[in-house]
Amino acid sequence: MRNLINKLRREQRLENEEWKQLLEAGKAEREGGVVFSLEENDSLLAYSACQARQVRAEIFGKAIYIRGLIEFTSYCKNDCYYCGLRRSNKEAERYRLNQEEILSCCRKGYELGFRTFVLQGGEDGRLDDQWMEQMICRIKNEFPHCALTLSVGERERKTYLQWKNAGADRYLLRHETADPEHYKNLHPKELSLARRLDCLRNLKDLGYQTGCGIMVGSPGQTTEALIKDMEFMKMLQPEMVGIGPFLPQHSTPFAGEKPGTLEETLFLLSLIRLMLPKVLLPATTALGTVREGGREMGILCGANVVMPNLSPADVRKKYLLYDNKICTGDEAAESLSSLKKSMEKIGYEIVTDRGDSPMKKEREKHV
Repeated sequence: MRNLINKLRREQRLENEEWKQLLEAGKAEREGGVVFSLEENDSLLAYSACQARQVRAEIFGKAIYIRGLIEFTSYCKNDCYYCGLRRSNKEAERYRLNQEEILSCCRKGYELGFRTFVLQGGEDGRLDDQWMEQMICRIKNEFPHCALTLSVGERERKTYLQWKNAGADRYLLRHETADPEHYKNLHPKELSLARRLDCLRNLKDLGYQTGCGIMVGSPGQTTEALIKDMEFMKMLQPEMVGIGPFLPQHSTPFAGEKPGTLEETLFLLSLIRLMLPKVLLPATTALGTVREGGREMGILCGANVVMPNLSPADVRKKYLLYDNKICTGDEAAESLSSLKKSMEKIGYEIVTDRGDSPMKKEREKHV
């Protein structure tokens, strides 16, 4: 199996059958009780993580980019079976920040050293395209040298263009799965994989730095589904990929499902780094939720982005996509100094930088 990892590093691709062999070998290792350690060991995970660190170092050095996450609305029109913000969740405490509150978050973040802001929220019908356009313009006018990332779901191409023209730089839209049957297991019938993938293609075509991603271990996920995910990501060539373990939320249809594992998520992180060497790859909040130190393990498996929370403290616990989400302590932006120390402890450095994709820089050279 190490030969397949070496091939992935060398060629940034595997054949379908090779993916199957490698992913099944990783699964067998986990089921056999092989535990990941930050120390060197003989596991496939440790080997792939070592390769991923080397590839990441060749392109990004020891730099870890920070993004200031602003969860500005917990309202959502969708009813995805896994999400705590789903419209059918009557227990959810709904809120939406106004534009002044969002700008206040940005100002606080800028003072702390953030040069990328991420506006994330549900598909909130009250905040229409024009409201978003105005919000984007206000942020970019006040912070012209900062990058702005949006993560607000599926929209029409004309809307994405409108927001791009207003100054949005990046867009995160997890595809969740590239397998049509698996997608049906996770979403109500009014949502379709075809539309989700079409949105991602539109975002790429319009020049956004585009992010996709999956939940690892989501209900019904198979090796074949994961292979389709890897093949889709290779085809799309996203600038960003966000993955994290599936974590159940008690007020959803998936409340009783088993969570995804840290070990499988780390393995996939390392493989994505080898397949897409220049990708911006977050160590997500979910990694830190599933196990203490999980985010640092993500960095050691090839990730190079962390996203501390800039949202007002009184709303953080209301944006509960899944149970037990970290929303205080090291996840909070106020603890940025603690985050810096934890990264330094494992040999990495938090940098004050927009942290644009190398792919963006290469495109600009050819314009």
